[in-house]
Amino acid sequence: MQPVVRRRGVLGRQLRSELLMVFRRKRNIAMLIVLALVPILIGTAVFVAAPRPGEGPPLVSQIAGNGLFLSFAALTICLPVLLPLAVSVIAGDAFAGEASTGTLRYLLTVPVSRTRLFAIKSAGVLAYVAAAILIIIVVGAIVGATYFGINGVTLLNGETVSNGEGALRAAGIALFVFVDLLGLAALAMFISTLTEVPIGAMAATVVLAIVFAVLEAVPQLGSFRSLLLTHHWFGFGELLRGEVNMGWLLRDTTIPLSYTAIFAAAAWARLATADVTS
Repeated sequence: MQPVVRRRGVLGRQLRSELLMVFRRKRNIAMLIVLALVPILIGTAVFVAAPRPGEGPPLVSQIAGNGLFLSFAALTICLPVLLPLAVSVIAGDAFAGEASTGTLRYLLTVPVSRTRLFAIKSAGVLAYVAAAILIIIVVGAIVGATYFGINGVTLLNGETVSNGEGALRAAGIALFVFVDLLGLAALAMFISTLTEVPIGAMAATVVLAIVFAVLEAVPQLGSFRSLLLTHHWFGFGELLRGEVNMGWLLRDTTIPLSYTAIFAAAAWARLATADVTS
């Protein structure tokens, strides 16, 4: 049993070291601060403007009636640009950043399983993506409750649910967005294994996200758009309706999970066969 305990202890230290490296970098901290500022700015703007219920876009107009909607509005604004940018930076740097400093060659030559290394790097990326989403939800809920209060949650169809159910729906939305971003994270990690220039991996991922968004806006592509990574990103709106169609939610997660499986496997295969002597 001692060797097993020792291996578990080593794995725990490696994982802890990776998480500390990810969350202590000033660049990564700055991105989290920017994401936290979004609900603060939106909430302050809505509070100062004091719109009446029904004025403005649905999510924004709902904020004045219930503060929890500030979290949903902030997610809606962050999802097209800021969250993909954060994912691209953290995941694109996962392996390319180590390669650029020469530490990846050392990590691959020491007696550590490459699969374990891939798992640890993936855990760091996933932890940061989860933190980015949660900071928007939590800060939005706090600011919204401070400005507008939370007394029952009025959904988009006009139905009002309890605060407890509203919190459950918020957790479901956070999980849905997390699953949506997994595909982009896996794509960025795969690109990160192909280069020793981290900024190149980050830029390539951002460009691909933009390409997906541009193709999404072309109606002539028809049903092909349903295969795009960004096509179902805003499907979490289903959780803001009275009757939630779970079938639609599961369908909307199929594409990002497929991207995740394909590009995570490709990234692992690339790392497993990487030439550490060159």
